[in-house]
Amino acid sequence: MLKGFKDFILRGNVVDLAVAVVIGAAFTAIVTAFTGSIIQPLLNAITPPDVPALGIQLQADKPSTLINFSEVIAAAINFLIVASIVYFVFVLPIQTIKNRRKRGEEPGPAEPTDVELLAEIRDLLKAQANSSSNGRHQA
Repeated sequence: MLKGFKDFILRGNVVDLAVAVVIGAAFTAIVTAFTGSIIQPLLNAITPPDVPALGIQLQADKPSTLINFSEVIAAAINFLIVASIVYFVFVLPIQTIKNRRKRGEEPGPAEPTDVELLAEIRDLLKAQANSSSNGRHQA
């Protein structure tokens, strides 16, 4: 049962899709909080007291004209942290398993035998015949 699940997970683009979902859902919030609460204030600390952030104020009387470099730097750090977590936690282990399978060190997903395929076809035909005969009795 677990071997079949492992074979399913390691087949095709299932892993790639799962990695994308995990990136978006789990790590982004944590890393954004880290960069917004720790990295960005550290970057802003090196600016003069009259400047609200690491950046350039285009018009002194309009706060919306601030070109904020600290947010861009924090976003880049955020991306690098998320990308490194995904690479080392998901991509690298999956690539290691795929390379082992290519070298023959670990068996890949087992292909179904002819007998298993025929039994599956038989069961599907039986289920289809039962569902169509049940529909005729009800009419």
